[in-house]
Amino acid sequence: MASPELVMRTDPTPAEIDFLEGRLYEFNSQATGIVDALGLAIFGRDAQGEVVAGLCGHTWGGCCEIRQVWVHEKHRGQRVGRRLLELAETEARRRGCFQIVLATHSFQAPEFYRKLGFEIVDSLPDYPRGHQHLHLRKVLGRPGDTAVEGGSVISLRREQ
Repeated sequence: MASPELVMRTDPTPAEIDFLEGRLYEFNSQATGIVDALGLAIFGRDAQGEVVAGLCGHTWGGCCEIRQVWVHEKHRGQRVGRRLLELAETEARRRGCFQIVLATHSFQAPEFYRKLGFEIVDSLPDYPRGHQHLHLRKVLGRPGDTAVEGGSVISLRREQ
């Protein structure tokens, strides 16, 4: 069998990224026997329907991983980020998660996350140069405290 041609790209498509994530999930599910992954996304929109805040991640095997959190600078300081995290935590608990994990940088919002009960569990220096890459965790309970409720989709829409 011939080796595949390797092509470097700086701009992979969402479909290509989804493909890789799908293959990793297949491998991870086979290796662990855990097949309860569900995406998690919460968006805040302004009166014109533009996205001004959001949170994306997933739950799997009793864990909630938050990959992105963003609030437009005009809406910072208005508890929008706090509400995003509170809604994510509520949904994580509903899905039976015992912890939430996320990564941030030292120049982003580690103090914000600490105020919400997250603790820094790992720090990588000089990523990027002169800063730290931080892994944070919030413990919600003990593994196995609640049954995972998978497969259903609920609306977390919160009217103003």
